[in-house]
Amino acid sequence: MENPAARAEELRARLRDASHRYYVLDAPTLSDAEYDRLFRELEQLEADHPDLITPDSPTRRVGAAPSEKFAKVTHGRQMMSLANAMTEDEFLEFDARVHRMLGEEPVRYVVEPKLDGLAVTLRYEKGRFAQGATRGDGLTGEDVTANLRTIKMVPLQLGGRPPAVFEVRGEVFINKRDFVRMNEEREKAGEPTFVNPRNCAAGSLRQLDPRITAQRPLSIFFYEVGETPGLTFATHWEKLALLRELGLRTNPENALCESLPEVKEKYRRMLAMRHELPYEIDGSVVKVDSEDQRRRLGAVSRTPRWAIAWKFPAEEEATTVEDIFVSVGRTGALTPVAALKPVHVGGVTVSRATLHNEDELRRKDVRVGDRVFLRRAGDVIPEIVRVIVESRPAGSRPWEMPKQCPACGTPVVREEGEAITRCPNPTCPAKTVSRLRHFASRLAMDIEGLGVETSTQLTETGLVKTPADLYRLTYEQLVGLDRFADLSARNLLAAIETSKTRPLRHVIYALGIRMVGEATAVSLARRFGSLEALMNASVEDLQSVRDVGPEVARQIHDFLALPGQREMIGQLLAAGVRPDPEVAVATEGALAGKTVVLTGTLAKYSRESAKAEIERRGGRVSGSVSRKTDLVVAGEDAGSKLKKAQELGVRVVDEDGFRELLK
Repeated sequence: MENPAARAEELRARLRDASHRYYVLDAPTLSDAEYDRLFRELEQLEADHPDLITPDSPTRRVGAAPSEKFAKVTHGRQMMSLANAMTEDEFLEFDARVHRMLGEEPVRYVVEPKLDGLAVTLRYEKGRFAQGATRGDGLTGEDVTANLRTIKMVPLQLGGRPPAVFEVRGEVFINKRDFVRMNEEREKAGEPTFVNPRNCAAGSLRQLDPRITAQRPLSIFFYEVGETPGLTFATHWEKLALLRELGLRTNPENALCESLPEVKEKYRRMLAMRHELPYEIDGSVVKVDSEDQRRRLGAVSRTPRWAIAWKFPAEEEATTVEDIFVSVGRTGALTPVAALKPVHVGGVTVSRATLHNEDELRRKDVRVGDRVFLRRAGDVIPEIVRVIVESRPAGSRPWEMPKQCPACGTPVVREEGEAITRCPNPTCPAKTVSRLRHFASRLAMDIEGLGVETSTQLTETGLVKTPADLYRLTYEQLVGLDRFADLSARNLLAAIETSKTRPLRHVIYALGIRMVGEATAVSLARRFGSLEALMNASVEDLQSVRDVGPEVARQIHDFLALPGQREMIGQLLAAGVRPDPEVAVATEGALAGKTVVLTGTLAKYSRESAKAEIERRGGRVSGSVSRKTDLVVAGEDAGSKLKKAQELGVRVVDEDGFRELLK
């Protein structure tokens, strides 16, 4: 070959053009066989002349060696999140707010499908893809450059005349057809299947080994320009046009709407065609088009005032009840669960739905073999809405609660006035597994690695009969179990050791006392200060605690009076469990004595840490808004609680206001 460098550049140009026409324009000019022939020629050429390899070569998409961990990337411009409108009235409130802030100016909107995927940002330098990151918390994301290179829709070299530095935002997703095909292949190979396309896309992009990402059929649409020095636009619609000129794929369903009726009509069309689209969408994103109007509207915390996600109504799908079985919880509660023929609803594949209790099941009269309507809205647990009685098979019989516990055979009991049937056996293995899971949960002892399978295995082998037995586990015992290797055994033991100094509130909650939730555990920890003092408290002492009434006091006292529970707590203390004492609570200050409701997501605080900050300053965190609420802290995606607070005239602050109150 006379000039290998020139031939390599020619091949790269042809392959880039073919990929752009195939993946972006949906108008291929090369057959698969022709593309493969050119690709193999370039591969061989680069193998023979390694000095000719360039970072943007199509051959670089196959993925490099695994990374040990993801580096952090600080976003030059914050990646915002959108507030949600769950109904048309909520969307009209957003539109009215925009017009109220802008006066009588006309407003144009851009309407885009709301993809169910993972937001990313990509940085190009001199037209070449240089770095890519996940959204993360909006301020800092994870460096997934190597993984993004494997996505064929991501151009490694921009077309047109790109700026020297160019940042673009996009959404990574998996098409519905590719998701189904991939799950079928995994099932045939004996591998676990993915729950839904969104989780699959997110998990695929966050693989430490880019070669795994390269095997997943990821797609991407680009929708926004990030930090790009010196580049300005008059409208968002202009930005989308530039993205296409540079070879960046935008959604063909995007629409520029001159009026509110056009926006509503576009939303209705998207809702009607959502199942015909090749990818999952759960609503429409409505954005103010004018960049000048956007600047004047500004943002609240991490949420722009100039855009909103107008969500689709809750989805319902019909499926069949294949079985009804009973799940036994940590308190012995028997919960009927419907095993369903798997159905895709609300963005996930659902195969089970709780029926809550015997009375609820009888009210809906759910039977094995019934066709039922299943509903799932947002992240709500799937619920059987109603039975399609007309389709009920002949000879079906009402379901009966078993007379004996399915886990241990002990006769079950249902106390008068209660809706719950329980297994009274304190040594029931199902209760032991559930207690271990509760004990290890994040809001309790936070023991990472102690999932359902491990809890079941430890119980069945007899290594763990009570939570206290966890602190006697040895490395030799763990590595002798299935699925336990050197690293997993050491990690679990380290997590157990770390849990010994969890705050007292978490240890009390971990005990699994009936009627003692997070808030009551906090009150008990503050009042008594130690496990020993709590065990010695009388019913009267317990009733003197805030939020503890006569029935809760009796439950706590009776639980701690059981010889088995006292012995178990003694073993925890003997094993070195020494809870951190509660921080002193302020009696004065902006939050002292106030009832506060948290809603939405905060950038700098987890829900747990925000709650702890409020309680340390003498406030009380409530889960619902009422006239007795003193303050609502509204973060990103604040929903119905914010609306109710506004209706009741309750004071509302955003995250910045919350930080000021904490000072």
